[in-house]
Amino acid sequence: MAQKIAIIGGGNLGASIAEGLLESGFIRAEDLIITRRNTKALNAFVEKGIQVVSDNKQALAFADFILFAVKPFQIKEILTDLLPYLDAAKHTIGSVITGIWVKDIVEVIGNNFTIFRIMPNTAIAIRQSMTCLCGHNASGDQLDYVTQMFDQLGKTVVIEEKLMDAATVLGACGTAYALRFIRANIQGGIEIGFSAAVASLIAEQTAKGAADLLLQKNTHPEQEIDKVTTPKGCTIAGLNEMEHQGFSSSVIQGIKVSYEKIVGDK
Repeated sequence: MAQKIAIIGGGNLGASIAEGLLESGFIRAEDLIITRRNTKALNAFVEKGIQVVSDNKQALAFADFILFAVKPFQIKEILTDLLPYLDAAKHTIGSVITGIWVKDIVEVIGNNFTIFRIMPNTAIAIRQSMTCLCGHNASGDQLDYVTQMFDQLGKTVVIEEKLMDAATVLGACGTAYALRFIRANIQGGIEIGFSAAVASLIAEQTAKGAADLLLQKNTHPEQEIDKVTTPKGCTIAGLNEMEHQGFSSSVIQGIKVSYEKIVGDK
């Protein structure tokens, strides 16, 4: 189901998506077009054979899959401007714009289009995103295509749109939560004798290895925890102290507060 792809908005996110899709071999350079007002900022893509233009209408004429990666306040005006050039029989719409719901797009372009709402996180810059997506008016083949597209940039899960706020907290805010744990681990490492550089390396690689254990072996965290908690050992002593200080409950409560905040701000 090879398609020509247009990325409307060649900022950090749009550029990361383009680079990942190209490097993975998911798409050929000649089948990709990116738009940005300042096209010179994307000269590196031009050198790779990708079209970079300032005219969104030109991108629509070229591509089948139109991925919007612009600022939330820009999307309504851009869609309104492009509406006469959008063709439901040709174009599939994708959006990676934070806070923009399918209904927001439908209100501008109508309900005849296949629309995907896609939420990656910042690790997309290194092709390690956790991307959540949902489809509207999408066939199984179309859903498979978009899932495969973002699988090139990390891991992808299809969810109901009503869970997108929750996904934002767990998958996007969750990056900050994980990094704060790693920072605390580094600080603890310094306190017990390591230099900042060595503590950082140990903490970062340990966190990466722990996540990879779960992803690659498809195990539950407690199964892996049991392997390093010997009777009367230092690991269980540390874990129990963290729990006494409210570690797990603090993380869970933080997730709930973040969710209440994102829902309450609507």
